[in-house]
Parts: sequence; structure tokens; C-alpha cells
Amino acid sequence: MAKKSLEKILLYPVITEDTVPLIEKENKLVFMVDRNSSKGDVKQAFEKLYEVKVEKVNVLITPTGEKKAFIKLKPEFKASDLAIRIGIL
Repeated sequence: MAKKSLEKILLYPVITEDTVPLIEKENKLVFMVDRNSSKGDVKQAFEKLYEVKVEKVNVLITPTGEKKAFIKLKPEFKASDLAIRIGIL
């Protein structure tokens, strides 16, 4: 990992009308992440911070220049349980 603390990679969770169905139906959480972090950095930071296993990470750059990560958890972990634990649901 590129000499960044885990908290600096994952900036904050995104909770909107569009992200709630992702949590419930697709087992995904959405986070804004550091612009210079890679998918591997995001996966590693997320797994260490929240003690879950990540299946896949997709990222995109928003029109405002921020980086958004869609983090799909492995089936044995529930995104809704984690969302409740971190206080976004």
C-alpha cells in the first residue's frame, strides 16, 4: 500500500436513494475514496478496517473529480449488517 493510513484511503460512505438498493440487493457498499488510491488499496483498507472479505471493487471518477468505489462483499458477509454497524442504515 502506498504509505497511506487506512482512514485516508476510505474517505466516507455514500448513502443515497440509489445506494440503498445496492446494499440490499447486490451486497455492495459505496464509499468516496482517495483519488490516488488503487482498487487494491481500497480492498485492503476496507478488509482491514471493517473485518470483512471483499469480492470485487469497481471505481469511477465523478463529474466533480472525486473517486467513488463500489465495494462488493463476499456472500458470507452482509452489506446491510455492515451498514448498520457503521451507522449508515
